[in-house]
Amino acid sequence: MRRLTFLITGLVAMWIAVGSPLAAWDHQLLTAHMAQHLLLMTVAAPLILMGLPARALAVGFVHPTISWLAGTTTVIAWHVPVLFEMGMRSMAWHAFEHATFLIAGLLFWWPVIQPKACPRWGVPLYLFLATLPCDALSAFLTFCGRVVYPHYLYAPRIFDISALADQEFAGALMWVWVTFAYLAPAAMVTIRLLSPQRRELTAEFI
Repeated sequence: MRRLTFLITGLVAMWIAVGSPLAAWDHQLLTAHMAQHLLLMTVAAPLILMGLPARALAVGFVHPTISWLAGTTTVIAWHVPVLFEMGMRSMAWHAFEHATFLIAGLLFWWPVIQPKACPRWGVPLYLFLATLPCDALSAFLTFCGRVVYPHYLYAPRIFDISALADQEFAGALMWVWVTFAYLAPAAMVTIRLLSPQRRELTAEFI
């Protein structure tokens, strides 16, 4: 029942990202576009993995380095202005962009969700290192002082917010969201590793 709840919640998060009114705003607001990416990669993907049967999680193996690179490269690549603008001009490329964020999210969270995929002591470092490129990107969007994506300069404004202010808010959203989404589970794993019960259990096997 618990796995089913995770799976359904993950699918709902995926629908919110690509099928709800939020999806209709992504061409007008970078903040909405950013929220879509974050929902797909940091909410839908891990929840779907946690909702899969244990046997499904045990099938296959993805090296943590590949998982980390898949998640990080996808985030950075799709925010390069040329690729970003290409995704905004083509429905097919836009759909492909969303798909890559979901797939990259599944790959990224695999070592965190699957205990045998990565040593538990490596998970906090894995997640901490993943925050660094995201922090750099979000800081750039927040503080660069110019509109990075020309699409939003000419997009109709659905709220009383300038394109630059929208970009700054999108960068701040990514900064805060990623920090909590990555460092919260890192802290949980660290606490479990340092708990007296875990140390006693480890000592029995040494």
